[in-house]
Amino acid sequence: MRTASPLSRRALLTAAAAGVTAGVTAAAPSQASVAHRSLPSAAFAGFRTVGRVKKAADGWVQYSWPGIAFEGRFRGTGVGIVLDDSTNDYDVQIDGATVSTLVTPGRTTYWVKELADTEHTVRLVKRTECPWAVGRFGGFVAARGGELLAAPAARSRQIEFIGDSFTAGYGNLSGTRDCSANGGVDRNSNADLAFGPLTARKLDTDYQQNAFSGRGMVRNYNGGDPGTDYRTYYDRALLNVVGDIWHKPRAWRPQVVVIGLGINDFSTPLHPGEPWATQSELIAAYTSAYHGFLDKLRARYGSRTFLVVSATLVSGTAFADTARGIVRERNARGDDRVGYWYYDDPGLDRLGCDWHPSLRDHQIISGLLDQYLATLSLDW
Repeated sequence: MRTASPLSRRALLTAAAAGVTAGVTAAAPSQASVAHRSLPSAAFAGFRTVGRVKKAADGWVQYSWPGIAFEGRFRGTGVGIVLDDSTNDYDVQIDGATVSTLVTPGRTTYWVKELADTEHTVRLVKRTECPWAVGRFGGFVAARGGELLAAPAARSRQIEFIGDSFTAGYGNLSGTRDCSANGGVDRNSNADLAFGPLTARKLDTDYQQNAFSGRGMVRNYNGGDPGTDYRTYYDRALLNVVGDIWHKPRAWRPQVVVIGLGINDFSTPLHPGEPWATQSELIAAYTSAYHGFLDKLRARYGSRTFLVVSATLVSGTAFADTARGIVRERNARGDDRVGYWYYDDPGLDRLGCDWHPSLRDHQIISGLLDQYLATLSLDW
């Protein structure tokens, strides 16, 4: 399978390493109000988060992983959404239906109005992946005459998705592999419609979508940004802040962790000067690092969590063979809650940006994941 073009992923790796903000600039939505100047107050209480976030000193909520979502409830004819983000795109969902897409909204309060005067749910979800840009959410506010209600209850089922651009939903809305003329990667990506969130919604689970395009377990796409890899960033809440640490809430203990790291390690040939002179050396380093990463997850989440090592079709069989071997070794050590999930299907068209899975592909992959998870004796 052909993977992303060197230009697109190299640009992502370079920008992330430099800590700069990049992306297509678009006008704020026409319904958005003038910039919201004041800091959030107690009136903006009443929401819960999906994904890794960090509270700022001024009361705003900060985040940078894809697929971050905020869920709330209100009574009345409208709701305001307080945002500060000039880089990312968002979907606004009312009562389970998407009513607006906010393209790089900036600092604003976006209003949804003229609703029936009754109880409603509201969900704001971050569509795009810009690891070097921190988004800020200030909360929901009820329209005049209405009120915010208690936040929705947390779901008892939890899944964590760890991976790269496939997990992030990179370019999944595009109908052509070259999306430079139809809005670029950002305008054609929706993390909420990647295979992980699709499966999570079908199973009514809370989830984390901890994905970083172009990163591998030990080697990034085409050998880019040497000296870093996915593990450099995994423990962070804010990806562009060196030394940042995400403090795991006590309640976050997923029953399943699906890991998709290896496409970037193995999809491009090694270059002179890289730490691995041969593919055998790369495989050895990858295997050792993967075991260490599984050890970290096992220590963090305990012995009951299923750790799913996934693989898919890339150049040759090194990725799939190595991933399968890692699982066999874990099982031989006595850990029967480490499983291997290989996904591929003749129906995959890879019409997303830069040969990534399309929306249809993500639906197919989600179905394959559903089938795999049904074979596990999950404690939920």
